[in-house]
Amino acid sequence: MNIDLKPYQEKAVNQLIETTVKLLDYDGPGEVCVFQAPTGSGKTIMLAKYIEALIKELPKDDFCFVWMSIGKGELHLQSKHTLERVFAGFPRVTLVEDAFSGGRERIVQNEVVVANWEKLRNKERESGDWKNLVMKDGEKLNFRDVLEKTREQRKIILIIDESHVSADTKRANELRDLIGADIVVEMSATPRRPQQELNFTQELARGGAGYVIVEPKDVIDEGMIKKEIIINEDIEKIAASEEDSQSAVLEAAYRKRSELKKMFVKEGSNINPLVLVQIPTAEAGEQKIEAVKKFLDEKGINERKNGHGNGKLAIWLSEQKSELIDWIAEPDNEIEFLIFKQAIDTGWDCPRAHILIKFRETHNIVFEIQTVGRILRMPEQRHYNNEALNRGYIYTNLKSIEVKKEEYNPNIIKHLRASRVAGYKPIQIESYYKARADYGDVTSSFHHVLEKIADQYFGTSRKNSYAENVKKVGSKGVDLNIKKYQQELIADTHLDVKNFDELEGKLGAEGFAKLQVAADELMVFFEQTIKNNLGPFKNVKRSVPAVKTAIYIWFREVLGSESWGENDLFMAQKIFLHDKNRGYFEHILATAIDRYKAVKEQEVRERIEESEQRNPFELRPEQFYNEYTDEIIKSKKYAYEPCYLSVDRSKPEREFENFLNEHSSQIDWWWKNGENKQDYFGIKYEYVGGIYTFYPDYLVKLADGRLGLFEVKEAGDRDGKTYTKAKAEALQKYISGQKNKKLFGGIVIERNKAWYINNGNTYHWEKCEEDDWSDWNILKI
Repeated sequence: MNIDLKPYQEKAVNQLIETTVKLLDYDGPGEVCVFQAPTGSGKTIMLAKYIEALIKELPKDDFCFVWMSIGKGELHLQSKHTLERVFAGFPRVTLVEDAFSGGRERIVQNEVVVANWEKLRNKERESGDWKNLVMKDGEKLNFRDVLEKTREQRKIILIIDESHVSADTKRANELRDLIGADIVVEMSATPRRPQQELNFTQELARGGAGYVIVEPKDVIDEGMIKKEIIINEDIEKIAASEEDSQSAVLEAAYRKRSELKKMFVKEGSNINPLVLVQIPTAEAGEQKIEAVKKFLDEKGINERKNGHGNGKLAIWLSEQKSELIDWIAEPDNEIEFLIFKQAIDTGWDCPRAHILIKFRETHNIVFEIQTVGRILRMPEQRHYNNEALNRGYIYTNLKSIEVKKEEYNPNIIKHLRASRVAGYKPIQIESYYKARADYGDVTSSFHHVLEKIADQYFGTSRKNSYAENVKKVGSKGVDLNIKKYQQELIADTHLDVKNFDELEGKLGAEGFAKLQVAADELMVFFEQTIKNNLGPFKNVKRSVPAVKTAIYIWFREVLGSESWGENDLFMAQKIFLHDKNRGYFEHILATAIDRYKAVKEQEVRERIEESEQRNPFELRPEQFYNEYTDEIIKSKKYAYEPCYLSVDRSKPEREFENFLNEHSSQIDWWWKNGENKQDYFGIKYEYVGGIYTFYPDYLVKLADGRLGLFEVKEAGDRDGKTYTKAKAEALQKYISGQKNKKLFGGIVIERNKAWYINNGNTYHWEKCEEDDWSDWNILKI
């Protein structure tokens, strides 16, 4: 199946391959590679592509794969389904129970065997005999025998899915001992082996372990998961009209689902948002199910049974097979509410699930990413113009909630609520918003540019045969017959200790030794060469994988490198880096990067034009916060009660807030603006050909009716002549263009214990650098 990977996914697959190659060269069994990726990032897809690529990259190596899920449930069946969908016939995917009940001697080359460890490991308590038929001793070979015979013939790569469940426990060690794999890939959003763990860190340093990590921000930026999770939005408004907390929670979720459905229609999407209702597992759970069914039935939502009912409600209980709920995941499935009595299997993928209802348990619930993982994914793997669709929602009748600090995932669970002050009146101003369109990176479109430049230089073309193209490249002086890539090392050089203290400068070598470079070092050299030629594209992490892929594509599709008889990607690296060839290829790469700038600029402009919005702006009735990223502040006249502000505010911003509090008698309210969301107030500005959004730091409504828009800077602002200048002038242009004549504002700076404002149409920071502040006036509010 042809799947276009996101840049972070492509990068992770490449890193997994490089790490595997390195670990295969390490002398020892069971080397571990930890693969950490957030919930909703597409871990199974990435691992599937890793398997495909590894088979392709190392055709001479004889591999097979064991994909093992840990924990109860049917996650392994969903994984098998996904793998089969991605592989589309090759490699072969089998279930242990189906394929190894007797008769087969070993796992064949490239085969992926899927199993659930909980089902395999069970033993009789008294005798210690295996319970599962495929593990039992008998006349036919059991799965343990199959593994032993397989190890005699080929390497085994063990993939532990959701390894955090018990990766460092006795049962997981039993699993490793049983499989006896050459490489173990532990996959989880929250692995049990943190990079900082002492023993694991030491193993990393020795080269006997690897750690591949996908950053949550990259996943959010690509629109794969929601930006934040809101708990009990608008619950107080609804609670006033409901008899009890249970009814209020259900009513709030029902209304929110209806709102989201209308929003999806407006976006031109057929997504039917799903509400998950988690029932306590105690005996009271049965009563709760009946109460929920009664509430929903009154709303016209009920089960379809015996030809009756509309089928908008479904109930999934722990004893049912998970395949019964797989079909619910379809984007436009008719089911609107799903009741379940225990946590749905970790890894169950239903991207249209948007709202989670959790009823009171006998103990307090700690909310963390794993808890809300089922509503974290975006249904169409993109963010929408309406920010409400980019959030997940939890409704609960818990009195108190504890939120766990997320050391790895961003703290997106917002459980602290603040309400807009009662005296707020509409400000009726226009706000600009655009989705992020440029990450300062080289993207997949680069390969077209690289191919064009390389073809022009060598005279090659896809229309020619591989042999013709190879001949043309060779005629330019490029050596394609590189058997190994060697590095010269200084050798047999003597230092005169009598003059040791006087030695300086470059030492003259008396001899050199030529040694072959290891595969992992070769990749380091290759990537460093790319980094050295990226020009204006500063996002190295995103750019290097795209450039590597472009080079590989040219070697494969123009020169036919896949037929060269060894790992063609490493062969391409050797040819590219060889002393005879390096100058040619670096010239082509640098030229292609230079030509690509115009392509990227047009690409970014098109993305911006597609995402630009100008909408009426008002402060939201409610804002939600996280106790680890925001702090409660005692403040006068803040626009929300209580006042929560980011813990990351700068010192000048905190000083400006003190200034506002000191002048509270002249202020109706003030508000700290945020960034990168439609909920915040933005102004369009341009700088060096790029289009950006400027979010002024503060909105201040004065008692005399004026609305101030202020951007706080330090007196030593290093961006004064660049970005700040562009923002300052865009702000004045915005103010003069608005019909609301009571707008004012500008850049504000504290000097000599007084606050000054620059609100001129032209911003002359160079004067300030010469201590000329004549363009600035004392800020009066």
